[in-house]
Amino acid sequence: MENVIIFDHPLIQHKISIMRSKDTSCKEFRELVKEVTMFMSYESLRDLPLREVEVETPLMTCKTKVLAGPEMAVVPILRAGLGMVEGILELVPTAKVGHIGLYRDEVTMQPHEYYCKLPPNIGERQIIVTDPMLATGGSAVAAINFIKERGGKNIKFMCMIAAPQGIETLTKAHPDVTIYCAHLDEKLNDRCYILPGLGDAGDRIFGTK
Repeated sequence: MENVIIFDHPLIQHKISIMRSKDTSCKEFRELVKEVTMFMSYESLRDLPLREVEVETPLMTCKTKVLAGPEMAVVPILRAGLGMVEGILELVPTAKVGHIGLYRDEVTMQPHEYYCKLPPNIGERQIIVTDPMLATGGSAVAAINFIKERGGKNIKFMCMIAAPQGIETLTKAHPDVTIYCAHLDEKLNDRCYILPGLGDAGDRIFGTK
């Protein structure tokens, strides 16, 4: 699928393997999420537009290029998506940050919104939605629905691990959204957790259970 990018960079794959280990500490896991997000962001933002400006170097004046916009917004899906925000801000520190809070009904597995706060002029921004795990795809679809209802248009989705079901669900619901993923896993179990996966990303980032 043209709008699904699965990264095969050796450094990303190496770090994902360390993240999978149950023996990886909370501190190390959190640092790895940031590092992998930075690597993914470097590639996923290569289509940002540029404009030409004139700069005076210590030796002469020259024409060079800077970012032309649009301004960016990072929108993590709470709470695990927060772990990916810093990695993007390291590269684009001027980006604004919104938040979407969702919880999953343990019986129906359907997502429910409890919080949504987006930066101003969201319709004019390049938006990156973050969530480490794309399992059923329900939360990602719901979050992007909320953003579009509030005027968001130029949207990308970034995750660490995805299941085939999540990819299929998200691409069908939002074919205009490009998905960036560090690794595509095998399947979901009967509790809708990704296998082999890396456990509950939120618990491992924040040290909770």
